[in-house]
Amino acid sequence: MADGRRRYERFVAIGDSQTEGVGDPTGPDGTERGWADRFAARLSATQGGLLYANLAIRGRLLAQIDEEQMEPALAMEPDLISLIGGLNDVLRPGCDLDLVLARMDVMQERLAASGATVLSITYPDPARMMPIGRLLSETVAEFNRGLRRIAERNGALLLDVAAAEDVADPDHWCPDRLHLNSAGHQVLADGMYSLVEPLPEGEAWPGEPPPRRPRGLAERIGDEARWVGTFLTPWIYRRLTGRSSGDGRSAKRPELAPVEA
Repeated sequence: MADGRRRYERFVAIGDSQTEGVGDPTGPDGTERGWADRFAARLSATQGGLLYANLAIRGRLLAQIDEEQMEPALAMEPDLISLIGGLNDVLRPGCDLDLVLARMDVMQERLAASGATVLSITYPDPARMMPIGRLLSETVAEFNRGLRRIAERNGALLLDVAAAEDVADPDHWCPDRLHLNSAGHQVLADGMYSLVEPLPEGEAWPGEPPPRRPRGLAERIGDEARWVGTFLTPWIYRRLTGRSSGDGRSAKRPELAPVEA
């Protein structure tokens, strides 16, 4: 590019629900958009064009992302690729975190060896979204420590979401507390964009959240009861029956195509 910034020609996003765009039904006819679509649109507008594919499917475990999405992604010869995954593994009882991190390491190494710039993230402490999340706080913290080591070893660009406590603001999350809403996807898109186009000096990501109204004990208890009945119980049922929210789904953008404004 004329201003010295690197130009990217082909961006491929792989992963699970977060990259598919679950929680952001702002696309045409209510289709889910998500951070990757928003990021691709901004990058395309900035540099004057971009080819973009999104192979992510909700509910996918890291092994499934590896087995189903890596080969098609590499076949497109991307020069920019995002790999976000593993949280679905971490949330499941009996997860072998060492195996998940080892697989992530191999996947990032392979992507980096192709010559592509690799984008990845860490995850916020689940206790900040739900009291029951305290049971997973240390596991997620250990996962994040591993993700940081892996990104450094493979030269990936890592958005350290865990270090940005403002990302856990409830205004950024859907009622299920597992998926970003439209505002949250925009915050994540802005953060990912800051990895390829650093923010001006003095600016920080994600910025300051607006002040929130304090909630009383009765309101908090009511919110937790509704969340358990509406979201946690169905999630447990799917785990017990071996089902996934992504069963029968295919990638929303399986081929490289120009990004439309």
